[in-house]
Amino acid sequence: MTRFSAPIAEQIWDMKYRFKDADGTPIDDTVEDTWRRIASSLASVEKDPKAWEDKFYSALEDFKYLPAGRITAGAGTARSVTLFNCFVMGTVPDDMGGIFDMLKEAALTMQQGGGIGYDFSTIRPKGAAVKGVAADASGPLSFMDVWDAMCRTIMSAGSRRGAMMATMRCDHPDILDFITAKSDPARLRMFNMSVLVTDPFMEAVKSGGAWDLVFDGKTYGNVQARELWDQIMQSTYDYAEPGVIFIDRINQMNNLNYCEIIAATNPCGEQPLPPYGACLLGSINLARLVSDPFEAEAALDEEALNDLVATAVRMMDNVVDASKFPLEAQAQEAAAKRRIGLGVTGLADALLMMGLRYGSEEAARQTDRWMHAIARAAYLASVNLAAEKGAFPLFDADKFLASGAMQDMDEDVKEAIREHGIRNALLTSIAPTGTISLYAGNVSSGIEPVFAYAYTRKVLQKDGSRTEEEVVDYAVQMWRDLKGDAPLPDYFVNAQTLAPLDHVRMQAAAQKWIDSSISKTINCPEDISFEAFKEVYMEAWDTGCKGCTTYRPNDVTGSVLSVSEEKPADEAPAQVTVDGDGAEVVYMSEPLDRPQELDGATYKLKWPDSEHAIYITVNDLVVAGHRRPFEVFINSKNMEHFAWTVALTRMISAVFRRGGDVSFVVEELKAVFDPRGGAWMGGKYVPSILAAIGGVIEKHMIATGFLAGEGMGLKEDPKADVVALNQKPKGQACSSCGSYELRMVEGCMTCASCGYSKCG
Repeated sequence: MTRFSAPIAEQIWDMKYRFKDADGTPIDDTVEDTWRRIASSLASVEKDPKAWEDKFYSALEDFKYLPAGRITAGAGTARSVTLFNCFVMGTVPDDMGGIFDMLKEAALTMQQGGGIGYDFSTIRPKGAAVKGVAADASGPLSFMDVWDAMCRTIMSAGSRRGAMMATMRCDHPDILDFITAKSDPARLRMFNMSVLVTDPFMEAVKSGGAWDLVFDGKTYGNVQARELWDQIMQSTYDYAEPGVIFIDRINQMNNLNYCEIIAATNPCGEQPLPPYGACLLGSINLARLVSDPFEAEAALDEEALNDLVATAVRMMDNVVDASKFPLEAQAQEAAAKRRIGLGVTGLADALLMMGLRYGSEEAARQTDRWMHAIARAAYLASVNLAAEKGAFPLFDADKFLASGAMQDMDEDVKEAIREHGIRNALLTSIAPTGTISLYAGNVSSGIEPVFAYAYTRKVLQKDGSRTEEEVVDYAVQMWRDLKGDAPLPDYFVNAQTLAPLDHVRMQAAAQKWIDSSISKTINCPEDISFEAFKEVYMEAWDTGCKGCTTYRPNDVTGSVLSVSEEKPADEAPAQVTVDGDGAEVVYMSEPLDRPQELDGATYKLKWPDSEHAIYITVNDLVVAGHRRPFEVFINSKNMEHFAWTVALTRMISAVFRRGGDVSFVVEELKAVFDPRGGAWMGGKYVPSILAAIGGVIEKHMIATGFLAGEGMGLKEDPKADVVALNQKPKGQACSSCGSYELRMVEGCMTCASCGYSKCG
């Protein structure tokens, strides 16, 4: 009998977490092997590894404790990958050499699979004088473009693309350019962006005061605070970015405010970190801990919760010693503070099992109680570890206990910390859990509401046929198993029907006991008024949140998928499939077979100043009456080109043979720039020879009907149609599987079909 409660869970495990040889041969035969691999690896640093291995295995078993994806995929594999999820890089110096040193560090970190955050407030504004070169500064936005291009070329561990966060202070002279940067649908697509909002700024917004724009002690301008706030809100209303980070609150509440200053977060915002700060993540699956679900006596087993939290804290603390780090500075920072980020997933499902409506005052009170219990158990577990193994090196009892986050903690916990110290400087965080929640049987993600009770997922088989799978929310499936055809109670609500202020209530309830922060998306209806939209952010500020991220459907990022809720979910599952006209490209579970003969075309590419031409052959396969690219051959007589043309041939062909929407290959190639300079071809500037090859492949795709036109293969297509259910697809296609099932979850575009997440 399989441990997986849904087919999609097993598929996610096989695709993302199952340990395999380089040729794809599985090493983990079962999910039990995966759990054993992780448990053995994290127990290896203990004095009695075998005893702790069994304890760790028990926590992992049946998806009760879910280490973040990088731990699940990397622990015990002996691969050169980091087990840490997120990093904030060093402070960017305000000089050219230092800036590009930071770019190199970012590339090395992303190469090992880490998401990164940067504060660009330290770079002088556009137009400021650059001493010694008689020139004006180009400003931080120009350097963000360089970072964006770098990120496009780095493939993170486990086939995840790198994710980045950019922050800028609300008093930086270029803040207006930062706020509106993503109104250009082709710019800075690799970044999430947030404004660092200070307490004095919010006071000025409330009072209607003026606000100075300052850099390095010099005032560059003056604006009305309320007008600047409205511009931030308008951009977020129109384009879903930037987010807002209440940076003074973060620093005040930080347990380590006596030895660090925070100015940036990881890509999804749940980890505010100092320069070179790193954090690993993991989640308690609350949906697995509710006894007697949907009955009057339903309850969360708090004894089991306390034991599970204590084991999870020990496992995560061991990751600090077991993991590799991209940079030595990151290893030193992690060792000095031993930060961890233990959170939850399945909260909404657990509330449903208890008969509570997500977003209600009672649900918020229950969330507060559960988060308090988790924080208490985590801190006491870390105190016990300190008594056994020692406190984190920078621990100072008086200063630690004086921090804002410790003021609400139970007195007995504070006394235990004073007596024994604490092993981990910070312990709690609520991270995006989109992929691991699918892996755990499609439990609700993080502290988010259920997105949709059920949806249909199409899977393209290698013979060209399509199968359909119903993907059902974990709690809804449990209701069906227990109650049969009984209609769902009225307390079943989802992200489509929930009022935005109910989202804020839940975030604020959880934040009280989270010493780091929370990744959460507040879904807003497209027709929400601008004034009501601004009220969401002000409520987040007034209720103690550390930041706020909303998502309102818009023309640039597209719309989250529309789901039908006219009938109860048990009677009419929300359908998220799409119909014809080229919209049926979906994830391939196995590579396509190569027939004996293929149709194709060969193109001659003459790069200026190159002695020999490059010849590009693209062969197509016909699937369900449509031509799609299957393989590429790139040849040149220039032996300097030999190695990379062979490598490119093999890599592109391998991608094409996996099926799905492979048009992203064109985008990636066309985005590559050559620092030595590009060339003018056909009246257009082409930034590199690789970009020229991408243009040839795109030309072929258009000629065969695979693409509708130039630029139509972009992952972030500003012209994507926004339409209703059972019409053409809404928003952009998933860059991993091609389905039009992307939705905003915890601040990150996530695919409901294959589990791909922009943020990794």
